Amino acid sequence: QVQFVESGGALVHPGGSLRLSCTASGNAFNIYSMGWYRQAPETQRELVATIHSGGMIKYADSVKGRFTISRDNAKNTLYLQMDNLKPEDTAVYYCNTIMVVPAAPGAVPLGSWGQGTQVTVSS
Repeated sequence: QVQFVESGGALVHPGGSLRLSCTASGNAFNIYSMGWYRQAPETQRELVATIHSGGMIKYADSVKGRFTISRDNAKNTLYLQMDNLKPEDTAVYYCNTIMVVPAAPGAVPLGSWGQGTQVTVSS
């Protein structure tokens, strides 16, 4: 089973930027559709962005225009560039393989969760 290691989280001021990375173990990373999720304290995990194996990309409305998801299949790595960060972006961020579904939010996670990486946006 594919395992994920997320990194890149930090404490940043509002308006700042971060780039998160998610490295996957195993082979055939390129065939997986992938997603970034986040979970703030006392809330449910929410889908932030997805990138399909064919390249289609989708974002949650709350991050459109500020976050960019990308992948490097040669490095088995998924990225999330986060710009113009806001305090409400504070959460633990996770990646996972996804299955695209017609019902909102448009994807369901398939794999095991990693440790995640903490993003804190505060002045």
